[in-house]
Amino acid sequence: MKMYALPIRSACPGEDKDPEPIQKRQEVSRPLLQDYSNFDIVKATQYGALERVTELVEAGADVNQPDSETVTLLHWAAINNRTEIVKYLIAKGANVDAIGGELASTPLHWATRQGHLSTFAILMRAGADPTLRDSEGFACIHLAAQFGHTGIVAYLVAKGINPNDPDRSSMTPLMWSAFKVNRQNYNCFFSLDPTRLLLVLGASHSLTDIIHGNTALHWAIIAKNNTAIHTLITHGASLDVPNSQHETPMTLLRPHIGAEWLGPTISQEIRERLGRTRAWCRDKRIRWYCMVSTPFIVFYLIGMIFQSNLDYLIKLGAFLILYIAVYLAKNYLFDDRLFHILPMSIYLATKMWIYVTWIFWLGIHAAWYLWLLIVVGSVPLWICFLRSWRGDPGIISATHEDKLNTIVELAETGGFEPHGFCTSCLVRRPIRSKHCSTCDRCVARFDHHCPWINNCIGAHNHKYFLGFLISLLGLCIVVLSASVQYWQFECWSNLTDEHKGDNYFVVTAKCDAWVMWVAANTGLHALWVGALLLCQLYQIMVLGMTTNERMNAGRYEHFKHGNPFHRGALQNIADFCNLNFCGIKARPSSDWLHSFEIKQSVEKLPLLNAKDPFQYV
Repeated sequence: MKMYALPIRSACPGEDKDPEPIQKRQEVSRPLLQDYSNFDIVKATQYGALERVTELVEAGADVNQPDSETVTLLHWAAINNRTEIVKYLIAKGANVDAIGGELASTPLHWATRQGHLSTFAILMRAGADPTLRDSEGFACIHLAAQFGHTGIVAYLVAKGINPNDPDRSSMTPLMWSAFKVNRQNYNCFFSLDPTRLLLVLGASHSLTDIIHGNTALHWAIIAKNNTAIHTLITHGASLDVPNSQHETPMTLLRPHIGAEWLGPTISQEIRERLGRTRAWCRDKRIRWYCMVSTPFIVFYLIGMIFQSNLDYLIKLGAFLILYIAVYLAKNYLFDDRLFHILPMSIYLATKMWIYVTWIFWLGIHAAWYLWLLIVVGSVPLWICFLRSWRGDPGIISATHEDKLNTIVELAETGGFEPHGFCTSCLVRRPIRSKHCSTCDRCVARFDHHCPWINNCIGAHNHKYFLGFLISLLGLCIVVLSASVQYWQFECWSNLTDEHKGDNYFVVTAKCDAWVMWVAANTGLHALWVGALLLCQLYQIMVLGMTTNERMNAGRYEHFKHGNPFHRGALQNIADFCNLNFCGIKARPSSDWLHSFEIKQSVEKLPLLNAKDPFQYV
């Protein structure tokens, strides 16, 4: 791969301009441990000594007087995030677009480089111009994209800045984000969000720079930025656009197929584009059908091998051949991008063969009440399964205009706190919600993502998921009971005196290995479904928490001093099911999709044990 020369970017301005090191860049509330009475106005501004600054300004100091390097007080206040001083200087007539320093930057540029969103918003509201260029030809959006300051990028686009605005060399913010944001240069803030954010907000991935003719995908590949490469390809970036040296993203990626940094998903995409797989294997529909059907076929073949009267060594050889076939299918037929469908396919395959076994084996000797239970119990099982699988778990969505308004509101009030704003969906996060990385969406009252139903469990489908677990556990118990009755009639009743000493397990396996295979799978299902059901009931009734909240309680501020969602076991289950019983009235939350503040219950909340966040005192 050829090396490319890029415009040299200076270090963060605060690192080479401070007359004395300032260890703490972020403004914090702390007592003044030092006597600032002898500070000049520049040093007082740097250290956030508002009273000293006020004293000097009132004594006649000019707020727009630059130093020997043309740096103004507003520059120093912006780079050190001294918001109160910024507001004071602006009120006293400070020029918000003053040019200063070696890079000929405005205070807005300096705040951008350091990622100080609060200061940046104050300057913008005061009329600062974000389109002004520094000596390197960068506007604020280019700097924010380079340094990975996602909040500032979002705020600028929401305020009307063009996300495709080119710099002096026609490098767009998307190109800078794809190239720079995966590395921690100059100790600046590090993030992977701007690339996705810019694409969501309308940035074009087809534009090229004038020096090298590279697209954003070229730059991502040069930087070996796997996340940006995947994001760009997912959003439709072309692999066939040549640059000025006639290199396409495809030719740049070709030498790295199979490399660890590239990842299997992108490697498979490149193999398909290069024609290294047969045409029929490149058809995604064929791959999908192969992946879905494989668990059904493998389950049946394993059972038939067990059921056959072949010698044990021959059976072992058959299992080895089956393993090799599955391994080859995984490497040549399966699609890494579709692996999320395998768990549900395994579940459906197991259930189908359980029903087939019931009809042709177990049902022959099953008691009438077992027939009644499996027929009647299958109705809620499949209803709850379909509602859990295909139902809306509580997806949080918004129009494009609402997203932009939310971005502006949050930037100008409190900033984009991770618990309050999703940088992927660009929506305000309600309490108890979470962004699911598998589904790539925010879900209200998020519990977990269940691979067996290929969907998230949230506010709208959680009760159906609980019903699904209860029904599935009941089905497993009925099938195991029918299996015992089948063995009693077909296997154990015919035991002769010479075989009575044999182990019942051995006799059962020799009698009908297929039924034993199905029963073993049913038993495993019963174990994990029962364990999951008990865990869910414990969390719902005893803790009043979701799975996500129980696993990450330490990350949420509202769990540090108590649980605002726990109101007693019976009341918790009544609220969850929205049922009234035993004099207890359900009081569920009105709408988890639009609840943004914690409303403490009038009842006394149990306190969390300091040593164990899941135990109450």
